[in-house]
Amino acid sequence: MALYPTYPLLTERLRLRPFTRGDVDAVFAYRQREDVARYLFGAALSREECALAVQQRINQTTLDKEGDKVVLAMELGQTSQLIGEVSLIWRSLESEQGEVGWILHPDYHGHGYATEAAGVILNLAFGEAQLHRVVARCAAENGPSFRLMERLGMRREAHFRDHSITKGVWDEEFIYAILRDEWLNRQSQSPTSG
Repeated sequence: MALYPTYPLLTERLRLRPFTRGDVDAVFAYRQREDVARYLFGAALSREECALAVQQRINQTTLDKEGDKVVLAMELGQTSQLIGEVSLIWRSLESEQGEVGWILHPDYHGHGYATEAAGVILNLAFGEAQLHRVVARCAAENGPSFRLMERLGMRREAHFRDHSITKGVWDEEFIYAILRDEWLNRQSQSPTSG
């Protein structure tokens, strides 16, 4: 299994592409926000930390080996405004497992952009990458994120209570997953497929 997508990946409204050095200010616009950092493992980022994060993401465009990540900038197709990011991590070679994730600027919540982008990533995961199972996780209080997982057809498989201390408090986390056959069946029944 390997994944070498041809970029950009286009949807009806979005363009998913590799990050560039010019993306630092746009990433800083959402990663500096406490309401975004609240649901991430780390704190809100400084501009310098954003520059380092973007530099890392520039090369995260293929899956060659277990542990590799594809992290793509999510931008509006009509305006080229960078509004967030979407990722796929290769978690297990032997078990053909991956993990999908997303971060979206709060100004763009509620428009289906993250669902659209995550759907493209799941198509890559179950198509070209030939993964068997993909998981996603979120803080238990992050309703918009777990509802997005449910819209994608993922099922809640776990609710970890007080499983780790994050930012000084006990963390609760939901784990969702979907299998390749479930995703492909769902796509074949979608009115927009074909």
